[in-house]
Amino acid sequence: MSDFHSLKVTSVHQLTPSAVAISFTIPENLKDAFSFSAGQYITISKEINGVEVRRAYSISSAPGSGKITVGVKKVSEGIFSVYANEKIKVGDVLQVMPPEGRFVFEPVNTAKHVAGFAAGSGITPIMSIAETVLESHLNSTFVLVYGNQSPDEVMFSKEIEALQKKYTNRFFLQKVYSRTKEEECLFGRIEASTVNYIVKNKFKDAKFDAFYLCGPEEMINLVSDTLQEAGTPKEKIHFELFTSSETVDTMAESLDGKTQVEIIVDDETFTFSMDKKMLVLDAVLKENIDAPYSCQGGVCSSCIARVTEGKAEMVKNQILTDGEIAEGLILTCQAHPLTPTLKVNYDDV
Repeated sequence: MSDFHSLKVTSVHQLTPSAVAISFTIPENLKDAFSFSAGQYITISKEINGVEVRRAYSISSAPGSGKITVGVKKVSEGIFSVYANEKIKVGDVLQVMPPEGRFVFEPVNTAKHVAGFAAGSGITPIMSIAETVLESHLNSTFVLVYGNQSPDEVMFSKEIEALQKKYTNRFFLQKVYSRTKEEECLFGRIEASTVNYIVKNKFKDAKFDAFYLCGPEEMINLVSDTLQEAGTPKEKIHFELFTSSETVDTMAESLDGKTQVEIIVDDETFTFSMDKKMLVLDAVLKENIDAPYSCQGGVCSSCIARVTEGKAEMVKNQILTDGEIAEGLILTCQAHPLTPTLKVNYDDV
């Protein structure tokens, strides 16, 4: 299931003092496997200091570009992000999983009017979505609200300028800086007043078909709530979390006993016993089963599986819909088994 492929790094570009863009050219024999929709992500695996490290990174390039580019911002004490910014060079080979993810824009044959709200590295999937929207129809428009601390921290600034020049009357940019005051830019963080200024003032006559939000959880919740208060239907609001607030696993404290587990991955069946206090994915990995995973924090969707027998409950969930949960889908990195037996199928998703 963890279907990694060896891809060669063809470009490493410094975006900011603390962020790089890494590009891979996809070999002809892997074109189908690595085809993607705007907004999806890849998972990169690298052994660092003798330990395998997996990280998910959103694709910034558009599907028609012929390449896959990701932006990696250096995070304090971030094992892979520090390695990517300081060590990765052209010609290196990395293990990469084919694109996945549900935060997508699928082009159609009609004009679409879309707005994106991004903060910091949350711009990465929004870049791919914006370009795809604008390429999809001659009358499509895209409004980008992009928050950073200062101009020096703006990732993909040259690429954003290129979109402004190419789509002068269809791409609109509102910059927001929290630490510096700049001409024609809003000062502060992206907050309710920012959202209302965009939808009720600056673009009050626009009828947006969709909103795409990416960045910290607090920003996403605030923008989503404000949009809904302004009358935007919830189904028009799409989001991707890059960071999530820490959740204390109080559920584990109340659980006792063991569960007999059956796991199906790549048409193989594995059985083992696990403590109910453990999370399903942790137990699966402890058994050296090659199940799919990436963030292990409930932010990406790599570890989704279906419960076909028994019951499991998630500590937190910000990805699956109520309908999907009712159908038996779980984030295995967040789920505790609640029943004496549990059957989980990674293939049936």
